Amino acid sequence: EHEDTGLLLQPLLEGQNYGAAAADGTQCSSVSVSRNSPAKRDCLVVAVLCFGNLINFMDWFIVPGILLDIQKYFGLSDGKTGLLQTVFTLCYMLAAPIFGYLGDRYNRKIILGAGIFFWSGVTLGSSFITELHYRIFVLSRGLVGIGSASYSTIAPTIIADLFEEGKRTTVLSIFYIFIPVGSGCGYMLAAGMAKSTGDWHWAFRVTPCMGGLALLLLILLVPHRIQRKTAAHRALSISGTIQSAHEKPDVHRTVKTTWCQDVGSLSKNCSFVCSSLGLTAMAFVTGALGMWVPLFLYRAQVVQGIVPPCHQESCNSSNSLIFGGITIGTGILGVIAGAEAARRLRKINNKADPLICATSMFISALCLYIALMVAQTNILSTFIFIAFGELFLSVNWAVVTDILLYVVTPRRQSTAIALQILVSHLLGDAGSPYLIGVISNAIQAKNTPSLQWSFWSMQYSFVICAFVGVFGGGFFLLTSFYVEEDRKEAQR
Repeated sequence: EHEDTGLLLQPLLEGQNYGAAAADGTQCSSVSVSRNSPAKRDCLVVAVLCFGNLINFMDWFIVPGILLDIQKYFGLSDGKTGLLQTVFTLCYMLAAPIFGYLGDRYNRKIILGAGIFFWSGVTLGSSFITELHYRIFVLSRGLVGIGSASYSTIAPTIIADLFEEGKRTTVLSIFYIFIPVGSGCGYMLAAGMAKSTGDWHWAFRVTPCMGGLALLLLILLVPHRIQRKTAAHRALSISGTIQSAHEKPDVHRTVKTTWCQDVGSLSKNCSFVCSSLGLTAMAFVTGALGMWVPLFLYRAQVVQGIVPPCHQESCNSSNSLIFGGITIGTGILGVIAGAEAARRLRKINNKADPLICATSMFISALCLYIALMVAQTNILSTFIFIAFGELFLSVNWAVVTDILLYVVTPRRQSTAIALQILVSHLLGDAGSPYLIGVISNAIQAKNTPSLQWSFWSMQYSFVICAFVGVFGGGFFLLTSFYVEEDRKEAQR
């Protein structure tokens, strides 16, 4: 995520903005800000943006970190519990293009500051919602998703404009590494605050303070205006056409027509279609894991007699702490291992990238299935296999992006990224948390209520993730049959 999950889908999302900027550089002249600005100032700007990204993803995964407490507090079924993350992701997905449009046309520092202030304020306010107002709590999660979208969409475009292509890749990689780190820290912060204070509400009162600090640093250290490529240049780069000033009235008509043509062309690109479906399967699995794993582990421990059923105000949070650490470690290690494996294997096999993705998905699905099957008898083995499952999922994130970039022509890459984001979120991590909860509810409804069936219902519903993972591996395997031909076509 894992989104990402759906824990880790954001590098693709930001690509909508900076990907176009990169394409512009080959077609229209622009002066990089880094040439005229002190390197120290640029590094401070990046540090502030990375800090904001850390907080952004901490807020994203606070709810899964204390899911058991929230479920007990509001008296929720599994279906209604899964709705919390689904609403967040849907609002995030729908708001991101709007902020991308605004970020291309208005002052990005103001939009960033407003986004931080908005999501921090809503997060703080949600900590005071009583058990009688579950719908307001759901609404608050959706509003936090909107605020997060403003940051995730715009912040990378500032980095992209500060640095030239070689340095930009390195700096953006640093920015992205805070996605798994922030996600894991969200679990650990939520669980730690609930355990230390005895009240889960305090988990929602820490990140707003950090957000206030980020806002202050943004005001003091980030320039009010940063030189950038214009929205017209970004749009024109998609169509591959640069027109003179007197032709601007026809720009919107030209871009619209070309965009439709690009979508039609992309639908015929087998490598793009198959790899996008593989990414959707990855997002589905990471979204479900990110939401439900701590609660699943708790139910397994109750069935084994390791922990008693929770009747206190604050429940056992050790699973969230451990899973948070696993998310951080496997996320960082997986991304690095995937990039290095791809770099080495490309030298001996032109189909290395999709084969790496396919192999990783198959292994991840097997590890997750084994984790589910041994959960009732050996909790340590469950943790180990979940860690391996997440590790092999994380291997693919950077590699999938590389596949898109070389099988799609530069002038269609922004459109391709936008379509891939829409499909992977809509069919992946936006719905998987809710779907798992609904299936669990249906299983419980057909059987006598008990702690055993509470565990089995989650176990059986989780099995769908293993099968979706296998389908994802199959789509990546199909990609390997077409990738060489599509790469050559993109180069032509």
